[in-house]
Amino acid sequence: MSTYPPIGEQLDDFESAREEGRRKMDWALQHMPILRELREQFRESKPLAGQTIGMAMHVEAKTANLVELLALGGAEVAITGCNPLSTHDDVSAALDANDDITSYAKRGVGEDDYYAAIESVVDHEPTITVDDGMDMVYAIHEDYPELIDTIVGGAEETTTGVHRLRAMDDDGELRYPVFAVNDTPMKRLFDNVHGTGESSLATIAMTTNLSYAGKNVVVAGYGYCGKGVAKKAAGQNANVIVTEVEPRRALEAHMEGYDVMPMNEAAEIGDVFVTTTGNRDVITREDFEVMDDGVLLANAGHFDVEIDLDALSDLAVDEYEARDGVRAYEMADGRRLNVIAEGRLVNLASPIALGHPVEVMDQSFGIQAVCVRELVEHGEEYDAGVHDVPDDLDREVAEIKLDAEGVDIDSLTETQAEYMDSWSHGT
Repeated sequence: MSTYPPIGEQLDDFESAREEGRRKMDWALQHMPILRELREQFRESKPLAGQTIGMAMHVEAKTANLVELLALGGAEVAITGCNPLSTHDDVSAALDANDDITSYAKRGVGEDDYYAAIESVVDHEPTITVDDGMDMVYAIHEDYPELIDTIVGGAEETTTGVHRLRAMDDDGELRYPVFAVNDTPMKRLFDNVHGTGESSLATIAMTTNLSYAGKNVVVAGYGYCGKGVAKKAAGQNANVIVTEVEPRRALEAHMEGYDVMPMNEAAEIGDVFVTTTGNRDVITREDFEVMDDGVLLANAGHFDVEIDLDALSDLAVDEYEARDGVRAYEMADGRRLNVIAEGRLVNLASPIALGHPVEVMDQSFGIQAVCVRELVEHGEEYDAGVHDVPDDLDREVAEIKLDAEGVDIDSLTETQAEYMDSWSHGT
């Protein structure tokens, strides 16, 4: 059993932090109509009564409103961070002040404390897990297998976590059902494209006080996140270069009008590099050796393995903090390569980072909430493994959003619905 304490036992001025965290949460909630609607539903019906939810997420204001929604639904919630640099301590304190929520998340913890906090969450014996990166699912399967029989299921937020889960499932090692929230349209079409694109580029610009106009922006990976970064960078008058390993995505980027080339070629001409692959060693020693003085290196993937910082450090003759959130690595020939947010998830780990826009996360967290409700109400219908989010849940969240935006749409007539479902109608 872990002895790692909740945030309330770690902060000197807990009350002041709690008040500031609540202020951030209230501001975000004003712009989260989906969660507001679900709050009313969950408060009234208590669909999660009797459940214990263990979470490893980015603990900031938007996530906090999801956590509070789950608690309003009747659950006991324990949460910690999924990245050592993405926690907002004041928001963590506001959560921990809720009698139905325990928060262990604290910014800047070392590796030992990071995993000790996950163990503390698991000590609550969750019946449902909500992950961003799959660290909690992994910890339960590795160290707490005795809990698996009482876990109804889980939900995974991000691309990296879903990749890990599918690999685990393919190996026959995933022993309870998990919804791939990342892969459903209401998440990937908005969170991954608009959220990652806008927040990553905005954070880099604010951290460095530099413009994109006229610069060569190299985007590693052309999945949904890479598409968002490329599109938003092009919209700020950057010259966008895409690197890929998947031929169809590379062709798509080419047909969208971007330059496509191997990373080592892009390294010679790039000014700003943003990795979005979810893989490791995307930018390596060979690339650092040919980069120009002053380049910016940032990672918009989940883990801090996309930029080979060990190799970069080996090449450097000096390292120093060029400005808050930017570490300069000086090469023997005088070139300086600048890494933002320690190579961690830039839109959450930079000192000024705020994560995705509120409206985008409203949609993602709405999906998380209805997936948790689905597991409680129909969990026995799902076998162990990775599951797509049921389409009716995705549509439910979309309809709430459209209603909040005052947008009306058409409906299929009975004749149209019959036609679409028929195989016998021809020309």
